[in-house]
Amino acid sequence: MTKITPSPARQLWAYLVHLYTATGIVFAILAALAIVRSDLAGACLWLMVAMAVDSTDGFLARRFRVKIVLPNLDGRRLDDIVDYLNYTFLPILLITSAGSLPEPKLLWAAIPLVTSLFAFCNIDAKEEQAGFFRGFPSYWNVIAVYVVIWLYETDVLVLGLIIMGFSLITVLPLRFVYPNHAPRWKGFFISGAIAWLLLIFFMLFLHPMVPVWLIRLSLSYPALYLTLSLYLDFRSRGNGG
Repeated sequence: MTKITPSPARQLWAYLVHLYTATGIVFAILAALAIVRSDLAGACLWLMVAMAVDSTDGFLARRFRVKIVLPNLDGRRLDDIVDYLNYTFLPILLITSAGSLPEPKLLWAAIPLVTSLFAFCNIDAKEEQAGFFRGFPSYWNVIAVYVVIWLYETDVLVLGLIIMGFSLITVLPLRFVYPNHAPRWKGFFISGAIAWLLLIFFMLFLHPMVPVWLIRLSLSYPALYLTLSLYLDFRSRGNGG
């Protein structure tokens, strides 16, 4: 069977998609520098930019058939490396830098870092056909944003319980909707995520004068995401999915 070599133009587009994914590491550096300067809102802004890139690079990868055109470059591994930095390591560093963790801070920071590390190493973490992530998909960047704009004055034990709770469901056999492959209500999950991200950008620009009612409004999508994920997971298991 004759092997068909993709055209140089297709290869160029595929490389550009990988480069687009790799820009996440640049935003990670910018977020890290902002944390060093104690500009926590600025760090959140860069983490949200990285999240926007991560939310769109999969579509581009499928559009330009990157896996077929460049079979020797593992886009998923590239994505996972960037995502661990931007979704887990830097957000936990940010939360720690905000002084919002109980003592000993190193222990409380290590718990989500380790549980997410195991989640990223799980080859079954993404059930794209079914439309789920297995375990909480390490959205620590989302939690970090709310720590900076709202929860920084919260009792450290309350935040500790939040950290412990999400760390636990990271490794439990619960499933959460993969928005781009949602088994149902895909339009809601994607449009809701876009609206939520735009609202977060707006609140970060308002920081530190963010109205509490706006913060509570922004929480409606994460709350619905978690609730509907558990409902769809339960429904899928009941149907043998």
